[in-house]
Amino acid sequence: MSSTHHPDEPAVPDGGLVGVSGDPAPVPRPSPEPTRRVRLDVAYDGTDFSGWAQQPTRRTVQGVLTEALSTVLRIPLRLTVAGRTDAGVHASGQVCHADLPVSLEPQIDALLRRLNRFLPADVRVHAVTRVPDAFDARFSALRRHYRYRVTTAPFGAEPLRARDTVAWPYALDPVAMNAASALMLGEHDFAAYCKRREGATTVRALQRFEWEPAPGEPDVLVAAVSADAFCHSMVRSLVGAVLEAGRGHRPVDWPSGLLSRTVRASEVTVAPAHGLSLTGVDYPGDDELAARAETTRRIRVPGVS
Repeated sequence: MSSTHHPDEPAVPDGGLVGVSGDPAPVPRPSPEPTRRVRLDVAYDGTDFSGWAQQPTRRTVQGVLTEALSTVLRIPLRLTVAGRTDAGVHASGQVCHADLPVSLEPQIDALLRRLNRFLPADVRVHAVTRVPDAFDARFSALRRHYRYRVTTAPFGAEPLRARDTVAWPYALDPVAMNAASALMLGEHDFAAYCKRREGATTVRALQRFEWEPAPGEPDVLVAAVSADAFCHSMVRSLVGAVLEAGRGHRPVDWPSGLLSRTVRASEVTVAPAHGLSLTGVDYPGDDELAARAETTRRIRVPGVS
């Protein structure tokens, strides 16, 4: 078959277009495929994980979950999480989101069962839900809820709860602990209780901090801690300070007195990680998601005006 190319015309690569100058015009790139955002509600036992955030050579919740999702859906995916838990911290109410190509829309309904078959026993996805594009697991969140479990039983934690309950070797006064916790409620600069990140704010609104006996578990106290957000190690630092007041080693107003500090307080002992669990994340209605995310980014992220 003869070629249709004239020797005086510029050669054009297969599939190319000739521009006015005679040079091949750039081939238009296909537009990215539209995506469908999904929310994943996740639970995990953090004992054998090096925290949420993916790290080379370390087993992390994000790494395990991303690998399972990519295996099931056969595409690489990126997860955005409500709160990056530290090594050893658990979750029963973690939330993350991912954007799936719309071509995978028919697979979403079956994704829950398929995904959990690929996950190890210490990670479960409780729900996979379609959400608006404005939903952001991190920035749309109104508040996060944590629980911290501690036992003063002379034999320590019960074997079936040893992975999520801290054995505390001193007697504790719940009245003193609740008094100390109440003094820290409200919006404050929690720099004394946070590991600082360059340029990030340490101002948080602590909305709940109270201690109650665990139903049916003698000698176990559970702290309920809620805030709009938490900075790194904040919950465990708050718990560590209040435990010192609860054992009578510090006065009741000592934890709240540290709020005047502008740097981390070295006197505060960070409570052990395994007593802490992320139990829930609250979000606004769909019509308020975008506004909430914009407000949070402006407050939390350096350089965003």
